[in-house]
Amino acid sequence: MQQMHDSVIVGGGPAGASCALWLARLGLAPLLVEAGDRLGGLSSDNPFTDDWIAVLPGVTGQQVAANIDTSVRAAGVPLRLGARVMAVRPCKGGIEASLSDENGGVTQVRGRTLVIASGVRAKGFPEHPPGSRWPGVLIGPGSPIVAQDYSGLSVAVLGGGDNAFENYVYVRNRGAATVHLYARSVRAQQQWVQRAGKEGVRIGPYQVDPANRSVDGRRYDLILVFYGWEPQASFADGLQLARDERGYIRTDVATAETSVPDIYAIGEVAHRMHPCVVTSMADGVVAAKAIQRRWERAGE
Repeated sequence: MQQMHDSVIVGGGPAGASCALWLARLGLAPLLVEAGDRLGGLSSDNPFTDDWIAVLPGVTGQQVAANIDTSVRAAGVPLRLGARVMAVRPCKGGIEASLSDENGGVTQVRGRTLVIASGVRAKGFPEHPPGSRWPGVLIGPGSPIVAQDYSGLSVAVLGGGDNAFENYVYVRNRGAATVHLYARSVRAQQQWVQRAGKEGVRIGPYQVDPANRSVDGRRYDLILVFYGWEPQASFADGLQLARDERGYIRTDVATAETSVPDIYAIGEVAHRMHPCVVTSMADGVVAAKAIQRRWERAGE
């Protein structure tokens, strides 16, 4: 008979890992499913120091991810790495998830509850399908931005948020011949706007041709795109969960439960007010405690 886990948790970032760890420590039986080959979520691709975590001064995002992995394994949480959830559906006693592994094989796992912690992905160009890529066009922050040699190159940075302005300053200090920032509007914090200055910063409408690596007809060696984030939880579309106008999953803040009983959404996929490692981990605790109370009530 197929094992029934107390919870199947989709996503091994700070939110999902925190929820899995707490459930295991509370004596429940979670299964943590991660599409990548390591835990840590977006932190695993962040080589910069994360100075926003009060108990981990001077630690990089990648070190945070490594600590997450160590903690989850120490708690004895069963893991399925390299397993992508293709679909979830109700079954007797809970939910069933279809997992696709790296070799194309498909397996089924079951849980009394489902926790969606699949996070977000960097937005690309809205007129092109998600995941579209072009030579010399880097989408979203992460290790590829740091690994790139900018010496003598012409670079266009696109976006009006913190990531765009921060990376504009970063590239400008890495020996690029020319760097221009294109922002249709400015959403970045003033500290980054001030550090960027006005020279090379162009505010207003612009046209991009990623295939030709050009912006408003001017060609560049590199285009860096920072258009923000979008939720990635299409595997749960069949559940018809309530979502907001941007596609983020609506939840009860006190329990992290979605519009469907026994299904929870935590971390950035639920679009928390201040998304970061700390708030995502706290979200995982909220869901874990709600699930614990659910089974305590069921046993009364």
